[in-house]
Amino acid sequence: MLFSTAVQPSILSLFSSTGAGPLFLFDVASDTALQSDSFVHLLHDRLSLPAPPQPKSLLELPRITDRNDWADEDEGDDDRPKLTSRGRELDQTVLHIQSPTLRTTYIHCPPTPKNGPSDLSADVDVLGIKHPWIHLQVRDLGRDWAFEVGLVDHSGRAGVKRPQLITERRTPGSAPLLLLPLSFPARSPHTLTAWDTVAVNLPSLLPYFASPLLSRAQSQNGDRERPGEMSDDNFRPHPNPIVNVGASVADIPSGPYAHASFVRVYATCRLRRIWFTESGPSQKIPWEFELYAD
Repeated sequence: MLFSTAVQPSILSLFSSTGAGPLFLFDVASDTALQSDSFVHLLHDRLSLPAPPQPKSLLELPRITDRNDWADEDEGDDDRPKLTSRGRELDQTVLHIQSPTLRTTYIHCPPTPKNGPSDLSADVDVLGIKHPWIHLQVRDLGRDWAFEVGLVDHSGRAGVKRPQLITERRTPGSAPLLLLPLSFPARSPHTLTAWDTVAVNLPSLLPYFASPLLSRAQSQNGDRERPGEMSDDNFRPHPNPIVNVGASVADIPSGPYAHASFVRVYATCRLRRIWFTESGPSQKIPWEFELYAD
């Protein structure tokens, strides 16, 4: 496992868009059939520069407010930037993940072993992060997006948790998938930024994999698996949590939480940082983990 033999501090940063080689521990995937619309690209959040290479084209950023006045007008500093209709934007490099086909465009940690199957015996394709909380700093781009975290219990049984604005069908034999609705805070005239920090307690979700109510909800909603059906049409809005079981009952995780096996972030969003903690949102984080705007 990637981190299992390492000393894991109380705060463990997995991704930072401003670090050296921010995607060193990640695989990056995009839809090769959509050369202009599907890509992963590092850029300055407020300036949206550098632009991605041609023929790639950035989507138009959504408005979050009708305000278009000076951000700190009361302070009398005319050199300060405007608070535009897009709200406060970061004066930092971020990762832009964009695609109309969500399933095909993502970043995934840990990366695929470089030397083929021989590397798999060393479990380098598993994170092994034991902290119970995951945090993601994400910008709402007004499109569907999702992320996945692989959860493993103390018996070694694995499941996949996906907080999302979308759901999918699973093929038989794959790990059970817990689908959770996800939304950003509702916008209002007082909304200042499209950035937010998503925090999830991972151990609290393990019991849901074995919930007969959620499995029944899947059946009633007609989510029947079709072997080999992997198209993006399988993603569709769903307001309630359900479990898509692609494994036998004996393989469904239900014991105490052991570790996170992988993290995958899908299009479409902007990403600043991913980290794990022992104590959740109440835990004090270093100053560099904060979001900084002009």
